[in-house]
Amino acid sequence: MKRREFMRQTACGMGAAWLGSSTLGQRAFGSEAAIGHRGFGPHAPAMPPLVEKLPRKFAASDTVTIGKTGITTSRLAMGTGTVGVGHHSHQTALGMDGLPKLLLNGYDNGLRFFDAADSYGSHPFVAEALKHVPRDKVTVLTKTWARDPATARADLDRFRRELGTDYIDVCLMHCLTEADWTERYRGVMDVLEEEKQKGVIRAHGCSCHSIEALRAAAKSPWVEVDLVRINPIGSYMDADPNTVIGVIREMRAAGKGIVGMKILGQGDMRARQDEALKFALSLDLLDAFTIGAESKSEQEDLIRRIALAS
Repeated sequence: MKRREFMRQTACGMGAAWLGSSTLGQRAFGSEAAIGHRGFGPHAPAMPPLVEKLPRKFAASDTVTIGKTGITTSRLAMGTGTVGVGHHSHQTALGMDGLPKLLLNGYDNGLRFFDAADSYGSHPFVAEALKHVPRDKVTVLTKTWARDPATARADLDRFRRELGTDYIDVCLMHCLTEADWTERYRGVMDVLEEEKQKGVIRAHGCSCHSIEALRAAAKSPWVEVDLVRINPIGSYMDADPNTVIGVIREMRAAGKGIVGMKILGQGDMRARQDEALKFALSLDLLDAFTIGAESKSEQEDLIRRIALAS
């Protein structure tokens, strides 16, 4: 792997969605002061007002539909990429015994959304979990770093072998940053559309890591699903929350599926989880959101907090 590509993947991997209350997460990133909260300066637009009470009840296991894809799944996706880079993550560090059991524990608690990626190295672990549940009852999302058509085709073949499945529900182009990505990587987009027509994938889209890329995604008819960074304090986001919310509204109006990430600000809100969850739910813009737990206790605590957020 070229050094530039490795550094770019590392930067995106360090921004994986994260529950952030565990000692493992705290050791990885340290305190908020040590992390260096990614704010937007003293002249940044005001943050959105926090909602004190939600208008209705929510549950992590709520059945939701992702945009216009027809894909139904749970509101909460089980992230497998805390510090996901170099085919490794905090979740894969749980081992072939630990991570599949964590995914299955989520399934037993009504979660039906497995959030994987090649760069996390989580495909074999998801494959093991899939052996124990009906394939058509879960949504498998994964992400490719392909930037040329040949790599995209090879990735989809390899991903299905690694996941032990004939099809992938959602495949995203991972960590897009360029404002012109819809032109620069048109060949990859065409491959994903061709594979969708063949039934290899059910929907395609992108994971954005800059406001320019996010705006391009909002305007592209090709994007069916977008993984977007959002939290109330603007931590590790593409822009301040109000700016990002404006782009998400444009996506929503176009019927795109929207899956939130960075809900807990890469751990900056680990002591304010209820506030962060209530904010995400109050937006009425996210079809689902992904957070990576590192233990059954964390996972079940998160499920409980979502139920109590109302």
